[in-house]
Amino acid sequence: MASATSAPASKPRRQPTSKMPLILMAPAVLTFCLLSGYPIVRLVVNSFQKYGRAQLMGVPPEWVGGTNYAQAITNSNFPIVFVRTFVFMVIAVTLTIVLGSLVAMLMMKLNKFFRLFLSVGLLLAWAIPPLTAVIVWGWMIDSDYGVINYSLTQVGGTKFVALLNNLFDFVHRHVHWFGLHLPTNWMGHQWLLNPVSFFAVLIVIIVWSGIPFIAFTVYAALTGIPGEVKEAAAIDQAGPVRRFFLIELPYVRSVFLVLIVLSVIWDLTVFTQVVALQSSGGLAEQTSTLGVWIYNQGSASGNIGLSSAAAVIMVILMLAISILYVRQTLNEGE
Repeated sequence: MASATSAPASKPRRQPTSKMPLILMAPAVLTFCLLSGYPIVRLVVNSFQKYGRAQLMGVPPEWVGGTNYAQAITNSNFPIVFVRTFVFMVIAVTLTIVLGSLVAMLMMKLNKFFRLFLSVGLLLAWAIPPLTAVIVWGWMIDSDYGVINYSLTQVGGTKFVALLNNLFDFVHRHVHWFGLHLPTNWMGHQWLLNPVSFFAVLIVIIVWSGIPFIAFTVYAALTGIPGEVKEAAAIDQAGPVRRFFLIELPYVRSVFLVLIVLSVIWDLTVFTQVVALQSSGGLAEQTSTLGVWIYNQGSASGNIGLSSAAAVIMVILMLAISILYVRQTLNEGE
């Protein structure tokens, strides 16, 4: 009797792919291409052209190849502005992430009433437009009537100020561009006339406005940690510092990576706050960040080709940083 052979298993029939998701996404994709894609393409084209005020009046642009890129890189101010922007970004991102995380951990410890009270305050700070925030902080640091100068005059103390002045004098002898000296009487002190104090005010504004997003995001990530993990840490009598770095941080590491990447991009492209502070009395030439410098090259100098080349360099830098964000997002999706 011939042995019966089992019939080969039939492959599952592949379901036809519906085109409805693509149809629904088409308007959004088209809008994105028009609003973002065309300006980027136009920016790249202008970066290879001699494009100035004459071209704005209708004169055909002249193709110059990579001349604009060479001029942007070899410009005497570009390396200084780039390093200045990078240092500012590192300090601002570090303070924003650390302070925002501390606020998030504080929200974990508060009861419902105080957590709601703190959340409302964070939302109000987050909802204030950047220009409005700069105006409010400008009133606070006003030389004659600002509350900050008045408070420092009242509670600063001569010995405390003298100690800080000795420290700044020591730094100034080794870093000549520092040049900051604290007065005993702060009334009349001009915060925006010194590059160091200018960026100190700018960092305070950026960090103040960035803490709410970091705090809410980290708080949401911390609340998603399984309860049995926290109970195990409590049984092991792990301290708060050890519990955070060894137990909680591994669970929210991907969230911190995304927050760091986004904060780096936002702080490298800061523009509104810098221009608003400069218009309030700051030194524009010594306090411009990369975005402001690119804007000035195109508007004040009229060299749109040079500013476009510098902007393309900045876009490439942003894309390189964004790769980390995209890869992390794809890994989480898998």
